[in-house]
Amino acid sequence: MRKMAVLIMWAITCAAVAFSQGVLERALEGKGQIIDLTHKLSPSIPYWPGDTYKPFHFEVIATLEKDGVYSGAFCMAEHMGTHVDAPNHFEAGQASVDALELRQLIAPAVVINVREQVAKDPDYRLTVEDLKGWEKANGKIESSALVFMYTGWDSQWNDVRAYRNQDEHQVMHFPGFSPEAAQFLVSERSINGIGIDTLSVDYGPSKDFRVHHIMHGAGKYHVENAANLGKLPAKGAIVIVAPIPIEGGSGGPARVFALL
Repeated sequence: MRKMAVLIMWAITCAAVAFSQGVLERALEGKGQIIDLTHKLSPSIPYWPGDTYKPFHFEVIATLEKDGVYSGAFCMAEHMGTHVDAPNHFEAGQASVDALELRQLIAPAVVINVREQVAKDPDYRLTVEDLKGWEKANGKIESSALVFMYTGWDSQWNDVRAYRNQDEHQVMHFPGFSPEAAQFLVSERSINGIGIDTLSVDYGPSKDFRVHHIMHGAGKYHVENAANLGKLPAKGAIVIVAPIPIEGGSGGPARVFALL
């Protein structure tokens, strides 16, 4: 109970900071913007290929006409749609999704736009130079930031084949973070986590998932399959990440939104 009380106080403090800066207040008054960074869940959405993954499933289990109430049931993998990867996803002994501290889930957004690089190379990986270039233009990456790699890949969300972009050997090709960039963010900057608008923070051809290991080993979480990153400024937004708290889970679908 004491731990939960502390976490709640952290969340309240973060919200209070947002109020003091006018961001949350303006959004609630309709003067600011609230940007949804979440894709809708449906049976047609892209998901990780493989025998153990199946499409999102939803069925109606009660109707107003028959039962006097409308209700449904759904089935899905933890890592489907816009979702959070918890640190225990790739590293033993790290926090599960339900154990993430609330203060980690409210963060200033850093948005690094690499659409031009990705247009030339779908296997592009964010570099340390990209991070330093962003800092040269915008200042040092803010403490406790959620660092998003904006690739523009979400424009293909409604085309599963294009979103996975598999070659004749079934190897996927989409952009991600480089291990060097991940290590820089962990070692040199005090971030909360990273996010991306693709299936994975590791680029498509990855077999060792080094970015996952680096980030999760440092207790950091990921947001994958983010939407609408192009609607965010390079800095200045506050992001709220709300994953389903599956007990012991390695991740979970999340509603993610930004306040401008």
